[in-house]
Amino acid sequence: MDERTAEAAEATAPAVPAGPAAASAPPERKLTRPRDCVATGVSAGLAEHLAWPVWVVRAGFVVSNIAAGAGLMLYVWLWALTPWSPGEERPSRSAPVAWMLVAASTFFLAPVWLTQASGAGYVAPVASWLGPTLAGIGLAVAAGAWATFVDRSETARGPRHELVIRIAATVLLAVTTLTFVAVLGWSTSTAKTYGAAFIAFAALVGIALVYLPTLLAQWRELSDERTKRIREEQRSEIAAHLHDSVLQTLALIQNRAGATSEVARIARAQERELRDWLFAGDAPVDSDLGTDLRDFGAALEIDYAVTVDVVVVGEIRERASGELAAAAREAMLNAARHAGGEVSVYVESSREAVEVFVRDRGPGFSLAEVPGDRLGVRESIIGRMRRAGGSGSVAPGAGGVGTEVRLRFPAERAGNAGGIGGEVPRG
Repeated sequence: MDERTAEAAEATAPAVPAGPAAASAPPERKLTRPRDCVATGVSAGLAEHLAWPVWVVRAGFVVSNIAAGAGLMLYVWLWALTPWSPGEERPSRSAPVAWMLVAASTFFLAPVWLTQASGAGYVAPVASWLGPTLAGIGLAVAAGAWATFVDRSETARGPRHELVIRIAATVLLAVTTLTFVAVLGWSTSTAKTYGAAFIAFAALVGIALVYLPTLLAQWRELSDERTKRIREEQRSEIAAHLHDSVLQTLALIQNRAGATSEVARIARAQERELRDWLFAGDAPVDSDLGTDLRDFGAALEIDYAVTVDVVVVGEIRERASGELAAAAREAMLNAARHAGGEVSVYVESSREAVEVFVRDRGPGFSLAEVPGDRLGVRESIIGRMRRAGGSGSVAPGAGGVGTEVRLRFPAERAGNAGGIGGEVPRG
């Protein structure tokens, strides 16, 4: 076929619309289990994936058990491999599965106890009670395992529910053990003797399996505690070594280079980072006012030729998200930007109020001389504190050197606004 014939064939060939066909393809649906389910969410998840009614899927699992338990094996396989639907909430189950397993275990074991206690066990064959007893033991162990691994993490049940289930399973297995120990005393048949001994041993193993998850959890906690203690000892050794070598060298560099030199600022920043790394485990999760101002001062030392010392007195319950912290950070920024040198921050907490003093040794200024369109000090510091229910003032430093910014927030106002020890942050 020449080129002209090929071009004619391509022109007469029907066009295949690739775009619309691809666009009409149904999106891929992943099989997941809903987090709000009856027991495991397998039937509900599979029904949603197949767009079938839930009762049809559940009936299919039950009917397929006729084929040598295929439905049960498929159910367990899906339960083990199907993930939960996306979300952060914990899965919740409406059915009391652990108690259902306890009831099923009682259903199998109670007739066996009555049979052996009434004397009918003398003539009852071993096959009549061996299977039901093993099933009851297995269900009791399953109840304990379900309560430990599944129900313990749910807020509606929790550890107390796990303890009650474990006690109920232990009672069932202990009564079974005593029953068949008594059978060993009067049994004259070799088959019944061996069967009773096997059941008594299986019940004892079942009791051990009921408590095995708890023992493993305690062993894991002991191992974690030992590992944590070893890490703390290693961290202490590293901290002692660094304090005797690296930290002292950095402090010597700061003293020799001068507080405001570039070398001293770099050495001070490295010292802070090293101390934060060494003692990171001791830092509070929710930053308070003192911790926040220390971190902010460390950041200012990197950006400006300034040395910031933060001193905290009293128990500081003020959060870093409050208006007092925002005003203090603004005052520290102004001192670093316009005064430089050494900046002192003093934080004091009492029953009456929380006060913050920001002092610098710069040329100083008078608030009355600041142009009206400069709203940094008036609005970001003094105005912010006034709107929050506190007060702020700017005055010359001690001896007329530098500037002192004083911020005060009364305790009674903080209690109403959710500041000191409150639940609602200001700002």
